[in-house]
Amino acid sequence: MPVATLKLTTPHVLGLAALGVVLGEGLKRRLPILDRLNIPASVVGGLVYAFAALALRDRWVNFEVESSIRDLLQTAFFTTIGLNASWSLVRAGGAQVLWFWALASGGAVLQGLLGVGLGSVLGMHPLLGAISGPGALAGGPATSLAFGELFEKLGAGAATTVGLASATFGITVAGLLSGYVGGRLICGAGLQPAAHVAGSQPAAPSQDAPGLMRHVLALAAAMGLGSMLSATIQRAGVVLPGYIGAMIVAAVLRNLDERFGFARLASAQVAQIGAVALYLFIVSALLTLRLWELAHLALPMIVLLVVQVGLVWALCRVMVYPAMGRSYEAAVMAAGYAGFMLGVTANALAAMEELERKHGPAPRAFIVVPLVGAFLIDFTDALLLTLAANLLPR
Repeated sequence: MPVATLKLTTPHVLGLAALGVVLGEGLKRRLPILDRLNIPASVVGGLVYAFAALALRDRWVNFEVESSIRDLLQTAFFTTIGLNASWSLVRAGGAQVLWFWALASGGAVLQGLLGVGLGSVLGMHPLLGAISGPGALAGGPATSLAFGELFEKLGAGAATTVGLASATFGITVAGLLSGYVGGRLICGAGLQPAAHVAGSQPAAPSQDAPGLMRHVLALAAAMGLGSMLSATIQRAGVVLPGYIGAMIVAAVLRNLDERFGFARLASAQVAQIGAVALYLFIVSALLTLRLWELAHLALPMIVLLVVQVGLVWALCRVMVYPAMGRSYEAAVMAAGYAGFMLGVTANALAAMEELERKHGPAPRAFIVVPLVGAFLIDFTDALLLTLAANLLPR
């Protein structure tokens, strides 16, 4: 008997995303261990959907999920990051952005060396070790797709499938692990937000309709103009995530507003809007997670990926946290590092949002991590995979 296919349209996905956040919050209240592990409610609810889809697939019903609302929510969230990118804060964290990028690039190199070396010992094609390391983990599904076909032409059979399955594994593990990494560092060392951050009381955001309207209009304008900027850059032959243009336009808008005061943007209210977009995006992204692709991973791949997880865990504790200053913000950045070095930037920011909600603000971390995880590390990954394609034996 053929299995029915149920198509989930944009309104369905949005409604399920909202319900998933509520479901995640409820499960965290009933299962306190989820809260102690600092797993965001959106990740909990989204993984419930992902595992339910896996259990139903090819037995009772398959789901075809429309992804447009997921992409829109992703852009909306990263636009709020730009709207809170005050130049004074970016300038204060400028050196840390470069240092954090160096740490991420070093981690990607180690992922590549581990993938190729251990993969060869396990009898895998060297290029499969490369694409399952910096390609799928630090790079994510998009990088896996971009290089998978090329690697297959070079003799690494099923490189695209291996890359996507590895990326799926990484996203799942990152959602469960990254908040725990930061939480252990914070609680283990008794860390607190910096005094000038924890003690400051920003003005309460306006809750009236005109105040909310200003922020939503600024968000929409930045997204629209940013999409045109991204398209212009991409036509010039530069490959970058579509939301980067919106982040750039939003950052320019924020700093012009600080100078001229035409929109009177409030950081607290922008952050509230961003949190809503992030939570809904995480659930909608996990709703489209194809967990059945993990079935394509043979035992050598599972072994390799588990060791890669151990590598990132160790890097967070012995390299990232000390190098970024052994402070509260350093611990939050370590959580973000685990998020995007195993999964995607959304994993990183969801974990950081959870830590900020429980322990206090970490404004510099929310500048440094998105710039590196959502943009700069892509240059490193592309360079490493290009070198792998040209230098590794075929």
